[in-house]
Amino acid sequence: MKELQWEKAAGNGLLNRRHLLQLGLTGLGAAGASAAFGQDAGAILQIPEWSRMPGANASAYGERSRYAGDLQRMAGTPDPIYPGGGSSRTPLQFLQGTITPNALHFERHHAGIPDIDPAGHTLVINGLVRQPLAFSYENLLKYPMVSRINFLECSGNSGALLRGGNADGTAQSLHGLLSCAEWTGVPLSTLLDEAGVSPEARWVAAVGADAASMGRSVPIEKALDDVLVALYQNGEPIRPGQGYPVRLFCPGWEGNISVKWLTQLKLMREPAQFRDETSKYTDTMPDRSSLQFTFPMGVKSLITSPSGRMNLPRPGIYQVTGVAWSGHGAIRRVEVSADGGATWAEAEMQAEPGDKALARFTIPWEWSGGPAVLQSRAADSAGNVQPVRDEVLAARGTISFYHNNCIQSWGVDDGGAISNVYV
Repeated sequence: MKELQWEKAAGNGLLNRRHLLQLGLTGLGAAGASAAFGQDAGAILQIPEWSRMPGANASAYGERSRYAGDLQRMAGTPDPIYPGGGSSRTPLQFLQGTITPNALHFERHHAGIPDIDPAGHTLVINGLVRQPLAFSYENLLKYPMVSRINFLECSGNSGALLRGGNADGTAQSLHGLLSCAEWTGVPLSTLLDEAGVSPEARWVAAVGADAASMGRSVPIEKALDDVLVALYQNGEPIRPGQGYPVRLFCPGWEGNISVKWLTQLKLMREPAQFRDETSKYTDTMPDRSSLQFTFPMGVKSLITSPSGRMNLPRPGIYQVTGVAWSGHGAIRRVEVSADGGATWAEAEMQAEPGDKALARFTIPWEWSGGPAVLQSRAADSAGNVQPVRDEVLAARGTISFYHNNCIQSWGVDDGGAISNVYV
């Protein structure tokens, strides 16, 4: 059999992305297939026990196979002085594609998850409007809806990397406050048009129905652009942990501003200065001044496999894969490095990237068995390029941990163990 000639695309074993199709046909996949068909054909082609009898009946609500692994979110330890506060993180390293299953979508709460009966829930629009309006859940369901695929990311995601230290962990524990879904609902502009926005209104104060009355202020330009009053996620009613029966959804902006359990939208001349936009969700600079309303999430990418706390069993060819996203538009390019940023190769995008949505990238890599540092670097449609960690630290310092979009570095040692490293 003719030995394959792998075309190198960058240093330390990164291969040209055109070899991706060859991996299954003539690479590692073919080696496994050849070994299997070298065995007795009769043993291979025997009908297994599960194919000889009827299976289970259809269920009222589907579940994953018991053989598919125990995929779970990672939940933080409850804090007795912050009842109901906390988050759970998406297992990014075990997922493929770009859509996050509803049961694995990350959550962030400030006073727990309220148990809301939609029959008693009301959304009020008031303030600087021609006519105040009140909508029941049933009212909202009657409006024409639109669907959009967008990511949602907590502004504190990846914040541990700015503080330094031994921030060892997985893609989930370090970056799991990120998910992507199809959101369906009524454009906020439709409801505001019906209420009649006064010319002097510059902000919309959104308030949730949780015990924290969590509130955020949204500029009127964004409210009239692409914001949804979301009712469905991935085709089903939004789950309680995501804001059932109704949440605000602001594509591309920090997750906290997409207020859950939405109950009030008040049109105002100035921002409301809620607790969560003064004492929290501000970016404290090295001189102790703080930036407010830094809404968009920066261009960012993450290698999800191989990644932190995984192990490469032997030298050979591996598929490096991950996700990229930007609050400023669509991903245009992702590059990957295996030598800590000394050289880069362009990765293959699995599908045409959408606006403010996750994009999946992949590239083949031949690991020689020696040390390596895997990185990915994304660029978006607005011309932004993902920065290295030192650039973020130079601009922002180490006091704030919000809006960190620096390049993640995964170190691979001689034994194939992978961990977070700083380069």
